[in-house]
Amino acid sequence: MGSGARVAGGIVSVLVVTAAVILHYLENSGSGGHLRMVENIEQLREDYRKQNKTCFILGATGETGKALLKEIVKGNIFSKVTTIGRRKLDFEDDSYKDVVQEVVDFEKLDEYSSVFQDHDVGFCCLGTTKAKAGEAGFIRVDHDYVLKSAQLAKAGGCKHFNLESSNGADKGSSFLYLKVKGQVEAEVQELDFDRYTIFRPAVLMVDRQESRPAEWIARKFLSPISYLFPTAMSVPVTAVARAMVNTAVTPSDQKVELLDNKAIHRIGKLEEKKKS
Repeated sequence: MGSGARVAGGIVSVLVVTAAVILHYLENSGSGGHLRMVENIEQLREDYRKQNKTCFILGATGETGKALLKEIVKGNIFSKVTTIGRRKLDFEDDSYKDVVQEVVDFEKLDEYSSVFQDHDVGFCCLGTTKAKAGEAGFIRVDHDYVLKSAQLAKAGGCKHFNLESSNGADKGSSFLYLKVKGQVEAEVQELDFDRYTIFRPAVLMVDRQESRPAEWIARKFLSPISYLFPTAMSVPVTAVARAMVNTAVTPSDQKVELLDNKAIHRIGKLEEKKKS
């Protein structure tokens, strides 16, 4: 083996070790969120059902929103479930027959304030990408639509607002995506909901119907990594949905809850642990 090959091999070895150290750190760092540990999530779900609370879901056509709606309907968590979006969804399963669907124009949300009335809990899974909508379109959806919806929900009596954000969200970030996510997190917090929960998932592991080549490549790359370091860089979209529901049914004395990727994994798997 020549000296060049040995040097190259040494560099690769260093990179592999460095990557392993970083992944190990990510896997074992983080607060895990502020939601207290829960042993009997099924009992909490049952107790919550008896309260006959209502909810709405924004972004039910997206991957997280679809998984969340399925989890809520399957668990019969709320007495009334409303989706708010650009278009109606086609349901083949009769279990969705009681879901109320409200179609709105997000550019004229003030005209649809009535659809935000009388919901106890709100789930916001709205989001797009700069690649799909352009910079202005991305800001309009991920900031303007989200904030306006939250304002209308607050005015309509919503007590608990749940926002799907992103790992690394930071209003001071130099990256547009993370900056916008951080800004809207902070501005929704200023609305002073009785309870406000922010979810910051890492890369969502899901086979999207919508084509996003960069995400597809990321998922293929992260699949083997997520096997060894499950909470470091990714999370199944089903775990995010279960975490959102499990958080909603769990009493908390925290007015603002920030749940990182590790917390989402933990809370999203509470039901699985009970069944195992």
